[in-house]
Amino acid sequence: MNIPQVNELISKGIKVIDPHTTYIDKSVKITGKGIEIHPNTFIKGETEINDNCTIGPNSFLNNAKIDRNVKITFSHVEDSHVEDNCTIGPYSRIRNNSEIGKNVTIGNFAEIKASTIGENSRINHYSYLGDAFLGTNVNIGAGTITCNYDGEKKNKTSIGDNSFIGAGTMLIAPIKIGKNAKTGAGSVVTKNVNDFVTVVGNPAKILDNA
Repeated sequence: MNIPQVNELISKGIKVIDPHTTYIDKSVKITGKGIEIHPNTFIKGETEINDNCTIGPNSFLNNAKIDRNVKITFSHVEDSHVEDNCTIGPYSRIRNNSEIGKNVTIGNFAEIKASTIGENSRINHYSYLGDAFLGTNVNIGAGTITCNYDGEKKNKTSIGDNSFIGAGTMLIAPIKIGKNAKTGAGSVVTKNVNDFVTVVGNPAKILDNA
């Protein structure tokens, strides 16, 4: 715990539910209004937290920039930026200079690494997105993985606006999924997918009359 730092924040109107189980570095900037920090939370490095955020319980932030109206529960955010109106967790990890756009939901057991997630996108359950770029309003189904490592180097995945990635999809990077594209549940996608195209199967092929 860092009681002097926590007490100083409390005196400025920050609501710290349990100061004895909360650690906040002196370098952290928490200057917004309506902020609540819940028990067993560690906030370190050059982290910044803005208005109306709820952090914790059981969360870890390090060098994270958190914009307004963000809720982070049972989760880990490091060296990354979370924009307004996002919900993170429980049990998610965001790291390696990821950028999370406005109104994004990242649910249980999701990991986001070195990725950009566009506004209004949803990654609700059990997914890994590494070295990925998502456009706006993308839905990532449960169990989706960007297979970004080929044994020698990391490869990138790009997913266009309004695309729907079905549950259990494996995206074999490097790969590009177009706008308004869809993948069926359990698909293994090894080739680029054009705009407005649906692919299914292993290996994924274009669905006739999609």
